Amino acid sequence: MNGFNAIEQRLLNEFQHDFPLVKRPFLAIGEQLGITESEVIERLEKLSAQGVISRVGPVFSPGCIGASTLAALAVPPEMLNEVAQWINALPEVNHNYQREHAYNLWFVAAAPNQAWLDKVLQEISRHCGYPMLVLPLAERFHIDLGFDLSNTGETTSRCLMHRTAESRSTGNRSAANRLAGSSALVQLDSVQTAIVAELQSGIKLNQQPFAALSATINQAEDAIIRQVEDWREQGIIKRFGVVVRHHELGYRENAMVVWDIPDEQVSALGHLAAQQEGVTLCYRRPRQLPDWPFNLFCMVHGTHRGVVLAQIATLSKNAGLDAYPTQVLFSCRRFKQRGALYVANGRH
Repeated sequence: MNGFNAIEQRLLNEFQHDFPLVKRPFLAIGEQLGITESEVIERLEKLSAQGVISRVGPVFSPGCIGASTLAALAVPPEMLNEVAQWINALPEVNHNYQREHAYNLWFVAAAPNQAWLDKVLQEISRHCGYPMLVLPLAERFHIDLGFDLSNTGETTSRCLMHRTAESRSTGNRSAANRLAGSSALVQLDSVQTAIVAELQSGIKLNQQPFAALSATINQAEDAIIRQVEDWREQGIIKRFGVVVRHHELGYRENAMVVWDIPDEQVSALGHLAAQQEGVTLCYRRPRQLPDWPFNLFCMVHGTHRGVVLAQIATLSKNAGLDAYPTQVLFSCRRFKQRGALYVANGRH
């Protein structure tokens, strides 16, 4: 896909989840791919420079450490660029997209705690002065956003979670589900906070990235690796590995699909929707009446709009969602995309 050779495709595809948590992870990857440790690092550096890779590191489960929310602004079109750039400059904002809707600027903000996040949202509201939706996660059915690159030429995206982690570890899923709400917030001690601060922007691409981290925070390398393994096992880290950018991989269209589902049915239907082909994210968020009556959200990615629309039609039919009010919000522009910073003073 998109000019990647066989080794690069395997590197991107196989290590979004199955990244070896060992002292020399790139050596272990090289042994699996039949190339040297240096070649692995060089290829990752090249793919990072090309924008294909966002980082190599953890994806933390929402609601486990810090606080985060999806939010949206209804910005006059002539002001959109200016407002988007101002929001981009906020370190708490990690994703920022224009979507096809009256609420046209959608962003994700994360902070060390809820009070901090509330202050950021208040600052945005005061500065911008436009109607704003704040839509924190209420229940997650599927959050992973890995991409399967093995089907070269295929027209659909398929989250790797369905093929790897979910089939391997029901226990991990249960742990992750228990950690979905804000009541499950994990209180980090000073050492854990230091680890998160260094890891949240990704590990360094060198022979012993955990040793580099060890020297920075003055903790034993083995202890750091054990902590990361524990977090992954507990579901606090959703996955650890290569974090790719979907647009650069050829998945140039994405849509956020929302439905207005009766509250007593949304959990059952959400779990069903999460199992459908092409769904990369699926979760429940609160309504904000009267402007926003929707409570079930899915993300669908594809190579072009027709593919995404076909996927949405199929998932709606298969999950029994056809009867409910719905809207499809295609992404128009990506203003910002990077990993969330849950701990202040992490590397950018």
